[in-house]
Amino acid sequence: MDSISVLELFRRCEGFLEGHFQLSSGLHSAGYLQCARVLQYPEHAETLGRALAERVAPLQPAVVLSPALGGVIIGHEVARSLGVRAVFAERRDGQLTLRRGFYLEQGERVLVVEDVVTTGGSTRETIDVAAEAGGAVVGAAAIIDRGEEPVRFEVPFDALVRMSLPAYEVTECPQCAAGESLTKPGSRANT
Repeated sequence: MDSISVLELFRRCEGFLEGHFQLSSGLHSAGYLQCARVLQYPEHAETLGRALAERVAPLQPAVVLSPALGGVIIGHEVARSLGVRAVFAERRDGQLTLRRGFYLEQGERVLVVEDVVTTGGSTRETIDVAAEAGGAVVGAAAIIDRGEEPVRFEVPFDALVRMSLPAYEVTECPQCAAGESLTKPGSRANT
């Protein structure tokens, strides 16, 4: 599945929105990718998961770890395509931690999977969660890398789509300066 096909799928499912948005990172942007609108259809989730799994298969992960809530569905689908376990991390008391009941074996090969990466903050936090739990992170992946510059991690990273959707600090946001109303569609409470 190439990047054009992925973006066409997002548009068909109304998962690529235009307006004035506050992202989970707190940054503002004129574009928002709402993966839930695409991943609500199991056949689309399976297709995207399989495409991402094909790209990361050479990393030979033993488990896929995703941050809740956005990464859970795609992480599960990637794990299913790879034939490995899928676990997730969740935010408790403001900190991302491995979900109770889940574990990572010491040195177990972990692939971190996200839905959309903007700054890479959630992916980095999830990589840290894996390391703290004893896992050996072999790579990271996402459906879409929407950063102005490709995001860099200390492990290999791949995305089905790399596109520049500029994100701004509130004080630098041209839409704020123009007085446009703001929408906060993200999965994290923004203050």
